[in-house]
Amino acid sequence: MKLESEDLLRANTRKELISIAREKGISLEKTIAKIEYEVELRQLQSELVNLQKWITKNKLRVVVVFEGRDAAGKGGTIKRFMEHLNPRSARAVALNKPTDFEKGQWYFRRYIKVLPNPGEIVFFDRSWYNRAVVEPVMGFCNSEQYNKFMVQVPEFEHLLYEDNLKIIKFWFSISKEEQKKRFDSRLSNPLKQWKFSPVDLKGQELWDKYTVYKELMFSKSHTNFCPWMIVKTNDKKQARLESMRYVLSQFDFDGKGESKTSLLPDPNIIMRYHRGASQIDI
Repeated sequence: MKLESEDLLRANTRKELISIAREKGISLEKTIAKIEYEVELRQLQSELVNLQKWITKNKLRVVVVFEGRDAAGKGGTIKRFMEHLNPRSARAVALNKPTDFEKGQWYFRRYIKVLPNPGEIVFFDRSWYNRAVVEPVMGFCNSEQYNKFMVQVPEFEHLLYEDNLKIIKFWFSISKEEQKKRFDSRLSNPLKQWKFSPVDLKGQELWDKYTVYKELMFSKSHTNFCPWMIVKTNDKKQARLESMRYVLSQFDFDGKGESKTSLLPDPNIIMRYHRGASQIDI
């Protein structure tokens, strides 16, 4: 059951609307929570528009990396980030598997080609960190390639940092149980079945192996100049809002705070990685 337009028309007061909702067995708590989320999302998106204008005006280069297990909510979050941004200076990058030609090149080259130009912000839906977790877990790279990457990635990011490119790295942390629920939801929804692949099932089977490589990645690539931020994503809407807040908190841009919503990320949802950081995808 849901509120129809006719219900809204015949309710003259809030009490009447509440009464109609109760008659129809509609959860007011869920409805209010949804409205609050939509309002807050809109406010944060307006802040992102101001941030983008400032980035373009000052010709800055910004990369936001979204990593995490399958179904953690990376793509949905990027969609909300970009929803109202000017596509001329904001891009989402989700590269396919490398071609045979690209396999013969330096590993980072195909990512360098899609880094932001001056005045741009680029969102990576998975990134060069494929080689840190997905590829070794699935056997898509050998140990020599993996070890070379783990040595080079801090140096690669330090070069970008020294060249004044701002990198924000998110790891979207999801529990095994929640991932399974989302996989089942995808399979039962014909509009989302394209998101599901045999590799997803392997992610459940190889959960512990993913965990080992994920922790190794953190230990080698979490640096002061390019830290990992852990985002708890069992609640997708909460994760979207808090990751937006974190990005906004990293810049002192014109018009910051005009929406009057909080731009301070919740430390219980999003936190800088350290060995004792609470994760839900261990």
